[in-house]
Amino acid sequence: MKKKIIIFTVAIILGIIAFLFITNFNDAEDEKKLTRQMVLSSEFPADYQPYIDELKRKYPNWEFKALYTNLDWDYVIDQENIFGKNLVPKSYSDSWKNTTPGEYNVEVDSGWVDSSRTAVEYAMDPRNFLNNVRVFQFEELSYNQNTNTVSSIEKILYGTEFYNKIVEYKNSSGTNIVTNKKYSDLILSAAQTSKVSAFHLASRIKQEVGPFLSHSSISGTVSGFEGLYNFYNIGATSSSEPMGAIKNGLQYAKDGKGASTATKNKYLIPWNTKERAITGGAIFIGSSYINLGQNTIYLQKFHVYDTQEDELFWHQYMTNVLAPYSESKLIYTGYSNSNLLDSAISFVIPIYENMPDLPCTSPAISASDFSSDNTQVYANVETTLNVRSGPGTSYEVLKNVEAGTVMTRIAKGKQKGELWDRVILQNGMVGYVFQQYLEEVPDREVKQIELSATKTVIKEGESVQLNATIIPSDANDKTLQYTSSDSKIATVNSSGKVTGVKSGTVTITAKASNGVQDTIEIKVYTPTIDNEKISFEGGLVVTGDEITGLESSNNNTVEGFLNKIQTSYTVEVYNSSGKKISGKEIIGTGSTVRILENNDVVMEYNVILYGDANGDGKINSVDLLVIQRHILEIELLKGVYMKAGNIAKNGKNPNSVDCLLIQRHILGLQKIEQGL
Repeated sequence: MKKKIIIFTVAIILGIIAFLFITNFNDAEDEKKLTRQMVLSSEFPADYQPYIDELKRKYPNWEFKALYTNLDWDYVIDQENIFGKNLVPKSYSDSWKNTTPGEYNVEVDSGWVDSSRTAVEYAMDPRNFLNNVRVFQFEELSYNQNTNTVSSIEKILYGTEFYNKIVEYKNSSGTNIVTNKKYSDLILSAAQTSKVSAFHLASRIKQEVGPFLSHSSISGTVSGFEGLYNFYNIGATSSSEPMGAIKNGLQYAKDGKGASTATKNKYLIPWNTKERAITGGAIFIGSSYINLGQNTIYLQKFHVYDTQEDELFWHQYMTNVLAPYSESKLIYTGYSNSNLLDSAISFVIPIYENMPDLPCTSPAISASDFSSDNTQVYANVETTLNVRSGPGTSYEVLKNVEAGTVMTRIAKGKQKGELWDRVILQNGMVGYVFQQYLEEVPDREVKQIELSATKTVIKEGESVQLNATIIPSDANDKTLQYTSSDSKIATVNSSGKVTGVKSGTVTITAKASNGVQDTIEIKVYTPTIDNEKISFEGGLVVTGDEITGLESSNNNTVEGFLNKIQTSYTVEVYNSSGKKISGKEIIGTGSTVRILENNDVVMEYNVILYGDANGDGKINSVDLLVIQRHILEIELLKGVYMKAGNIAKNGKNPNSVDCLLIQRHILGLQKIEQGL
């Protein structure tokens, strides 16, 4: 899908330049490290962008960072779809569970069984959770003194026995100890000590031990573990023994399961008071996860990234495959109840390679409830229509669309009771809409065709792809038939690819099924240039049909360029958009130089200015960002732009070494060499 070019802020540009400047690029290892450090970006793939745009519209103070993991999607799912790594409650339907013979309904932990691959795919696909509620599983989990207050923590604890409650506990002798602090006081103090978000700690406690103080992990009364507490179920690994996971967690609270004295001191072990348990566990979470790069609930559950460059997929805090989904609702509720949703909150969203075209569906949504469809529909409502993340009013609203909004129905609901359809909006957002409020769009015919091409002069044997813009863009039948007025001069295939055969001018026609058509004129030439009648001076280098050797001083005017060509031929210069330029106008990568004799083209050259990756004739921070986008595979460079980005001239794809060369050029440390 086509991606937009976004101009970054000056601060981001300077940050990238500063980072590149201090990085050593003398060997491949440095290049590898640079790539690792550049995975965070403020740009998202096209299939993420509509959800991010909608969240930004609702919450302008929120910040979103794309975490490019460089991991293949199928590989990630294979690594997470291992027996026992991801669990669901045994009470769930079979669509959520691993049904492999011998593994089906085997309790990995009491009441918990192995999840299905479909469940893992759904839980790991970030696109499913880019709404204002579930996005909190991607929140950066650092302590924020502006928002983390006792009153806001109490709002998160509301509805539980922790709410506005003085802390009391039993020691190892069974004596009841009453303190002068509330649970919100302990959580805030733990957040300040561990530098972990107090909201995260409060939500994690609710997730792990529920709303009741009687939970075995924090009761202090479990036989053999009297007076011990574990609010976050740290070390509570699965076990088939009755209360096995809880006992494992309390064993950690007792002695760190054999940890060293230094480790136990660091985590305040033993956790023989509730304050030590809440603070020590927070320190554990901060130092074991958040401070290692696993700084979101999602990354703690799914170990797909850290800053240690260790083996992935093992350092995972929990086994409940839906834990990030559940915890995000708790965090959102806390923010909402505290009136903090308009605060500056930062989110880190993972990106994988080769993801499915559409977000993975929930196992709770049965495929048999839908039939495949591809119908243009519109919102037949008086005001607005809700697009939701699933087929029901219990799912979050992704977007409100205006009456008359056109969308494509990709799956038509045939459920019992209320009928819901799956749709794709014109911006690419995928969601569900109540079928009653959709009407099919009447047939729309092609009204106009606009043909264009990156170049309209080609040589024998050369090809150019035509671009056809159809108006309206949502016409029902967009099929076009291409024909050439003279196939002996140029041919055209069914997709609009024109290939030159011999010298001459030909008209290419694109015609719709209803007769609407447009034409474009293509000129084909045979290279017949007499090299004795033309010379390129002033450092210009001609190789085949390419010209390099321009000045790299951002002052390449057409008149200055033409002064370096001595010839009796007529010379014309065109910019990358095909517009003829002259005088003080700038020539750069993608410009073409046309040589004519008696008004006939005898040769055409493509211009390459190394470092000018965007074709504006200048070498600056914009080109640095264009090359970075190529490295991150956000928008790939092609043709002469790819060559211009390969500043090292080693025949490779532009990479971090080229980024470093261009930033040295910008800083005036080392000018980019032009020519060969």
